[in-house]
Amino acid sequence: MDFSYQVSENIDHIIASLPLFKVELALAFGFLLTIAATLFLDKTWKQSSFYISIITCLGAFLILLSQYNLQSSGFYQMLILDKMSFFARSFILVSLLIACIYSQQYFKDKIFNKRKGDIYSILLAAGIGLHILTMTSNWLMAFIAIEMVSISSYVLVGYFSENKKQAEAAMKYALFGSACAAVMLYGLSLVYGFTGDLDFSSQQHIQGLIDAPKVMVSIAFLFVFTGIGFKLSFVPFHLWAPDVYEGSPTPVTAFLSTIPKIAAIVLFGRIASAWISTQFYFSDLTFLFIAVVAMVTMLIGNLIALRQQDVKRMMAYSSIGHTGFLLMAIIGYSNGHQDILLFYILAYTLMNLAIFAFISILEKQEGSTLLSSYTGLGKTYPILFTCFSFIGISLVGLPPTAGFVGKLLVFSSIFELYQSSEDSIFLALLIIGALTSVISLFYYFKIPLYAFLRNSASWQGTPASSEETPVASEEIPASLRGGTTKQSSLSSPSSPSTAPSPFNILYLIGILLTILVLLLGIFPSLALNIFSINS
Repeated sequence: MDFSYQVSENIDHIIASLPLFKVELALAFGFLLTIAATLFLDKTWKQSSFYISIITCLGAFLILLSQYNLQSSGFYQMLILDKMSFFARSFILVSLLIACIYSQQYFKDKIFNKRKGDIYSILLAAGIGLHILTMTSNWLMAFIAIEMVSISSYVLVGYFSENKKQAEAAMKYALFGSACAAVMLYGLSLVYGFTGDLDFSSQQHIQGLIDAPKVMVSIAFLFVFTGIGFKLSFVPFHLWAPDVYEGSPTPVTAFLSTIPKIAAIVLFGRIASAWISTQFYFSDLTFLFIAVVAMVTMLIGNLIALRQQDVKRMMAYSSIGHTGFLLMAIIGYSNGHQDILLFYILAYTLMNLAIFAFISILEKQEGSTLLSSYTGLGKTYPILFTCFSFIGISLVGLPPTAGFVGKLLVFSSIFELYQSSEDSIFLALLIIGALTSVISLFYYFKIPLYAFLRNSASWQGTPASSEETPVASEEIPASLRGGTTKQSSLSSPSSPSTAPSPFNILYLIGILLTILVLLLGIFPSLALNIFSINS
């Protein structure tokens, strides 16, 4: 009788918790519809899976808006709905929508023996895992969510590989990710053995860790942070990122460098916030771990980026460097600055999505992602490279951009902590953060340097790799790139014979994101006022 009553009570609780999970259920429903469309509808309506994925993202976002003021938890405290999870899921859904558009534009002119519609179902599946990461304080749910995102990422990189280089990148990614997952799971098993509880924010969990042997607890959490470090690609778990970013299709690179980091940073922020304010000895070690990793990550990411000649590989190391700044923002978040962390995440998301829109356009036009392939193209695509340069300025952290405001807010929060504690670690964070921002100036400004200040006569369009052949595709409309409408087929033998389309969605998205980056740089209160409510 007791067992049947307990089962009935569990079922009632799960049913009562389902309304809290309706955004993710919408994504799951869209995931199933996308698979069905890929199998049956794409033969007659080639873009059916794409449009279903777009409708799914829009529908899930509308459902999410109804949870704006919802502060609750469900599924036995395994999922938490608060302002942080609301904003993080908003960023993820909008970014997934843009990633679907990038993928459709990239793959529509390519000939594959594989189903192109599969990419949309994979993105939606990853979206479910990303949402769970932002909503949980339960180690087991976090691990399951990380694996959902990781497996989706492996498939995205490997399934759409077109040459040996991309296949090699996929293999490295899967092997490295599998090893990190195994190490993390072993660490979680130790943690559960010490505490008997998997909610990292609960008093029982923290007390169990306090009572456990310090050496074993430290080893266990270093194992656990291995899995989180893999998703964030901070040092020393960054080794997979450059090869994977360079070898993956550009829309996949845009996804990997942006969207998983939103969720992983929110999860890491929840862990830091739950521990740093407690008497648990590991709280001090957690803070030291975050601070040291942030400094090393910023230094290594930005210094190695200086030597890169491939834009996608350069952005891989740039992404690693920005992970260091995100870790600095986590330190501020753990001391009550939710708005700063959210603003920096928003700025980083806008900047990264914008820059990969421009990279994708130029890769399609020039057949290369080498910096040297941009030589002299500033005259051909003046608007594109002007926007490209503004995004580079924002990534450096110069005014009047969102990147400048984001870094200024992070520095201000760290300086505030330094004034109150006079701990030299905060001063070191400020110095290295400023130094690496200056270093980043030199490699981001290579883009306008090649585009506007170098002569294209010395470069004849060498492909990025001997294994890759430039893909002929439609030109950017002359009206958009600021040139004339006259197009000579003799001067551009790779151009298609059909007239160029007057509408290029990637171009417009890139310009819109650039405008948002500038707008938030001039009027940051537009976002900060929203993020600071109930923070």
